[in-house]
Amino acid sequence: MEKCRIVVADDEPIERRVLCKTIQSYFEDEVEIFQAANGIEAVSAFTGGHCQVALLDITMPGMNGLDAAEAIRRADPDCSIIFLTAYDEFEFAQRAIRVQALDYLLKPGTKEELIAVLEEAILRVRGEKKVAGNAVCAGKRFEAATADADAGDARPDSFKTQIIKKQIYEFLERHYMEDVSLQDAASRLNYSDPYFCKIFKQCFDKNFITYLTELRVEKAKELLADVAVNVRDVGQRVGFRDSSYFAKVFRRITGTSPSEYREMLFRRQ
Repeated sequence: MEKCRIVVADDEPIERRVLCKTIQSYFEDEVEIFQAANGIEAVSAFTGGHCQVALLDITMPGMNGLDAAEAIRRADPDCSIIFLTAYDEFEFAQRAIRVQALDYLLKPGTKEELIAVLEEAILRVRGEKKVAGNAVCAGKRFEAATADADAGDARPDSFKTQIIKKQIYEFLERHYMEDVSLQDAASRLNYSDPYFCKIFKQCFDKNFITYLTELRVEKAKELLADVAVNVRDVGQRVGFRDSSYFAKVFRRITGTSPSEYREMLFRRQ
């Protein structure tokens, strides 16, 4: 299998090394990593290495991650772009959406969030999911409505936020088994993409991909407890279109394979 080529750009050498080590330790021979200390190096590494995924810090000297992302998007309309930033600024999110970023991760994030987003990016590289029109923060509707992003009280404990959280929770409970992106959810719930990106993180304290992945794994556990369901069918029934991808994600989150998990359940009975 051809390796997925990823450029990792961060002006902090220690953070960059930690990111690369985390990625390499999980994906091993599936990826080839190129490092960059600023936006200019990131664009050069991406184009020179024929990369397919860009993991970019936003605040870098010379050329920042947002400018680098725009150059990378022009070079490859189908690539996956993931932003890392320590600043929860709406202006950053706006530009991330314009450049059709796959996701926007806040530092300090968790290893689980990073791996979940990269799993999604690699799946797209392999052509197992559509890229065009299905990016988490695709910008098609960006100009249509951003006024709601600053409207009302959006504190995590506010009544409005709790209502929105319930609405999102119920939507995903009904549609987790579908090939649904954050953009799809935002559109069907009548929110603009930038507001939905922001409010989702406030409601669930994790990004959309991580939440959806963990929800699917929990639903898979329920199915594995039912002996009438074939283990080979579980992944597809909860929204994973590739069985090996499902098995790898399930092991990452639970520490066991789906078959081992079922055996463990019945040993307890």
